[in-house]
Amino acid sequence: MHVAVIGAGSWGTTLANLLAGNGHAVTLWAREPEVVASVEERHVNALFLPECPLDPGVRATSELEAALSAAELVVSAMPSHAVRGLARAIKSGLGPRAPLVVSVSKGLEPGTDDLLSEVLGEELPDCSVTALSGPSFAREVYDQHPTALVAASANADAAEATQQLFSNSRFRVYTSQDVVGVQLGGALKNVIALAAGILTGLGLGSNTQAALITRGLAEISRLGATMGADALTFAGLAGMGDLVLTATGSLSRNRSLGVELARGRKLQDILAERRTVAEGVQTARTAVDLGNRHGVELPIAREVTRVLFEDKPPQQAIQDLMERTLKAEQWR
Repeated sequence: MHVAVIGAGSWGTTLANLLAGNGHAVTLWAREPEVVASVEERHVNALFLPECPLDPGVRATSELEAALSAAELVVSAMPSHAVRGLARAIKSGLGPRAPLVVSVSKGLEPGTDDLLSEVLGEELPDCSVTALSGPSFAREVYDQHPTALVAASANADAAEATQQLFSNSRFRVYTSQDVVGVQLGGALKNVIALAAGILTGLGLGSNTQAALITRGLAEISRLGATMGADALTFAGLAGMGDLVLTATGSLSRNRSLGVELARGRKLQDILAERRTVAEGVQTARTAVDLGNRHGVELPIAREVTRVLFEDKPPQQAIQDLMERTLKAEQWR
C-alpha cells in the first residue's frame, strides 16, 4: 500500500519506519528541509529521531502533493494545533480519492476543544478516520520493544484495516468503536503526566504519585462518561496503560516539563528550548474548558492550568488539592 505520513517528528518517523518494515511504500512529509535532506541523503531523521537508520522503504518530501499523490493511507502525525490546517491542505491534494486516514496525535484542538478525529472528519468528510492511541514511546517502538495500541473508529472496517496495516510481531493493535474514550485517554493523560513531573521535581514519593495517577484517571473517566465514552476504555491501553507510561516513564516529554517547572523554571523558557511539542500544555486549558462545558469537576487539570499559566506555586496547588472538601471516592 502507498502511505503518506504527514508529520516527521519522532512519532511520525517511527510509524513511517514501522509501516515500511511491514512492506508498504511510505512517503514522510516534513516541514523542515533539513529533515527531508537527512532522510533522503543519509536515511535517518537526524533532527527528531537521531542515530536510528530508517527502512529503505521510507522516502521524504516537503511537497505535500508529492506525498499524497498515490496515498491509500494517510497518517496524521501533526501537533493538535496544526491538524485542521494540514487537513485542509490534504483535501486539496487528494483530489477525488478518499483514503483511510489514521490520526496518531494525542491532543485536542485548541479553541474548539474538538477531538482530532472530529477535526479530520469535518475537513475530510469522504474519508474514513481512525484514531490510533495507547502506551507507546517512539524510541521503544523503533527499538522493537513489544507494544500494544488501540485503533478506534465508528467504522469497524476502518478500525480493522488500521489493525492489519500496523500490526506485526512486535506491534499489536486492538480495535475499538469508542472513538471518544480512546482519544480522551490519549489527550488528558498528558495533563496528569505534567502533574506527575511536578511531583517528581518536588521530591515527593510513591504515595503521592500513586494517588495522583489514580485520581487523574478518575478525572478522565468522569469527563469521558459525560461525553459518551465507554468506562471500560479507561481501564485499557488507551486509558490506564497510556497514563501509567506517560506519568512514570523517563522518555515522557510532559513529565519532564513538569519536573522543570517544579524546579522553578518558567514555562516560556522551557518551551523555547524544545523543538518537540508537549501536548499537555495546551490540553490542560482545553480540559478545563471541556469540564466547564459538561459540568464535570477536574481539580487536577484546573491546578495544572494555574501552575502553567497563572504562575501558581506548585506546592500551593498540591495543598489546595489536599484540602478540598472531603467526599466519597466513587463518582455518581
